[in-house]
Amino acid sequence: MTRASPWWAPDVYADRRPFLKARSRITAAVRRFFEAEGFDEVETSALQVSGGNETHLSAFASDLIGADGARSRLYLHTSPEFACKKLLAAGETRIFTLARAFRNRERSALHHPEFTMLEWYRAGEPTLRTMEDCAGLLVEAARATGATDFVWRGRLCDPFAEPEPLSLCAAFARHAGIDLEPLLDDRDGLARAAEALGLRVVADDTWSDLFSKILSEKIETQLGYGRPTLLCDYPVSEAALARVNPDDPRFADRFELYVCGVELANGFGELTDPDEQRRRLDAQMVEKARLYGERYPVDEDFLAALAIMPAASGVALGLDRLVMLATGAERIEQVLWTPVAEQGTPL
Repeated sequence: MTRASPWWAPDVYADRRPFLKARSRITAAVRRFFEAEGFDEVETSALQVSGGNETHLSAFASDLIGADGARSRLYLHTSPEFACKKLLAAGETRIFTLARAFRNRERSALHHPEFTMLEWYRAGEPTLRTMEDCAGLLVEAARATGATDFVWRGRLCDPFAEPEPLSLCAAFARHAGIDLEPLLDDRDGLARAAEALGLRVVADDTWSDLFSKILSEKIETQLGYGRPTLLCDYPVSEAALARVNPDDPRFADRFELYVCGVELANGFGELTDPDEQRRRLDAQMVEKARLYGERYPVDEDFLAALAIMPAASGVALGLDRLVMLATGAERIEQVLWTPVAEQGTPL
């Protein structure tokens, strides 16, 4: 089997360089956007006491060795979220970061083990304001590259068009023919609906498992055609870090931005109740242990910070995916200056 040329081979790099130059222009535009909005750019430590506490996120672990030789376990963060919320507790009100993030078990055309997460937070402002930020960033990325359309695998989206707000219940009805609301507490009913769509259902699938299967296989790829989609009103079980919708506690103050069928950003009205947050994170880790045989510690500093953190809204956006959509790149490696090697030394 012939080994593919490495990313730094001059001919390969020459093909990638236009994407990388566009990346630089988009990154500069992002910084200008937030500067104009009165944000401070912050830098967060990649080494954290927890790898994050979401069921399906896998972290890279490392050992911190003290001067006395004592070892303690640390993790490369899967997101800068916990650190950013500590900064909000400290008194910051508008912050953004372009953080290197690390996730194990993830590699595909849209996933990379090391990537750049653009995160920003507005203290005292609603999620509607961060939705507006998302729309503004699409416009800035298009202007930076001269793109009139964003594209992914033949799907087109106008980055200048006003995004369509779409609730999860409406999306399930439109794209899967499922009336989701009466099934919010009905695992078996949702299982039957999934089977009717031809999806594989197994005995130990939880309600969340079934929800995710339907969302990923029947709905997500249909979103963000023509104009961006803001998918909102997630069931509260699917938003471990978001506050509950005060008007309907069955749903959470969470949204996701989709462009060309690609999930681009994930936003929350942030949960600030440390007791409720601990309960949710513990539940996520119980499920992680069931599925993957591992769990990560809870960051006690993070929970302590939540107790004094102001109400806030925040968004995590995949910068690499934004560059891909704006440039028409087919794989994430095309827009990364130095991609991670496909494989290391076997263990």
